[in-house]
Amino acid sequence: MIYSEDDFISISALAHFLYCNRRCALIHIEQIWTENLFTAEGRIMHEHVHQEGYESRGNIYTEHGVPLKSLRLGLIGKADLIEFHLLDKEKRQPYPVEYKRGKPKKDNSDKVQLCAQAICLEEMQYVDIPEGALYYGKNRRRQTVIFDNALREETAKTAERVHVLINSGITPAAVYSQKCDSCSLFEICMPKVINRKQTVEKYLRSMQRP
Repeated sequence: MIYSEDDFISISALAHFLYCNRRCALIHIEQIWTENLFTAEGRIMHEHVHQEGYESRGNIYTEHGVPLKSLRLGLIGKADLIEFHLLDKEKRQPYPVEYKRGKPKKDNSDKVQLCAQAICLEEMQYVDIPEGALYYGKNRRRQTVIFDNALREETAKTAERVHVLINSGITPAAVYSQKCDSCSLFEICMPKVINRKQTVEKYLRSMQRP
């Protein structure tokens, strides 16, 4: 399937969806966003990386804030950092690096987001990208991510599921879990008190009635 640009969704929506499909809907359907300490730190980190432009060190040329898109997956976004590793005098191998403020997650949300960036680059530059890296600010280390068939399939399926969610216009019901406590949308989502059949929009409308 080939998507038109009018149907593109943000690459970051894939990570939001895998973390919590309700959070994804609140951000990308209901256009709701608030910040807490964690999201503010992450935003500042990304802004700093994107502003650095480009540089060259030995056999590695780097570009920051690289625009990305994929017609096949219907994705658009921006890479924090792309390293181009010199293989010979005429060929450079792209190597995407995504910056995260925290530490490695138990789920694949960060890996899927990075893999989506690689798929966009492959489509745009007609190259094969076997791996990339996630840089975590908490331990200041890179984690190598191999873009194997399993991760690519998970990425493609996640993109498809996010398209279905956003096109439906329906925000999933709230289901409380421990990770909710650190979510910047906790006070709006209110997973402990909102009726599970309500959307945030319906809840706010009900609160405004006399």
